Amino acid sequence: MPHFVPAPLHRALLPLAHRVRHRWRRWRKTPIAGVSVIITNLGGDVLLLKHSYGPDVWSLPGGGLGKGEDPLDAARREVREELGVELPRIEPIGTLEEVLSGSPHTAHIFTAVCDQRPQPDRREVTVARFFPSHSLPEPLGTTTRARIAVWKGRGVS
Repeated sequence: MPHFVPAPLHRALLPLAHRVRHRWRRWRKTPIAGVSVIITNLGGDVLLLKHSYGPDVWSLPGGGLGKGEDPLDAARREVREELGVELPRIEPIGTLEEVLSGSPHTAHIFTAVCDQRPQPDRREVTVARFFPSHSLPEPLGTTTRARIAVWKGRGVS
């Protein structure tokens, strides 16, 4: 949604848009793809966020790929849009094949280190905080848990 829409109205409309998108995917079952970025600070804490729509769980930065968009470009774009952060180095760590909203979904998972304080966009993301990787908050989203398992499986603590 364009930024000429005031943030409070944008936040109010996102839950409706999320429900419509969820139902559309369940009906169409068209394959989709997205990105998740596991961002740590210099101390190794993991950045998690809360969205203004969807389940009330802690999630990772990320989102869907645009048509023809490169996953790395999408990861950079999503972090910039959601958190106002430019990450100099983002590394791919794996992919997951799953079902999301009833549609086949390919999740491209990346990792990065951030030395800045993320600023939630207050539209899509309402809260962004770092947590020790050994003590992540609950409730943690199911997809977030799966992506963190991929990250930890690569020898990252």
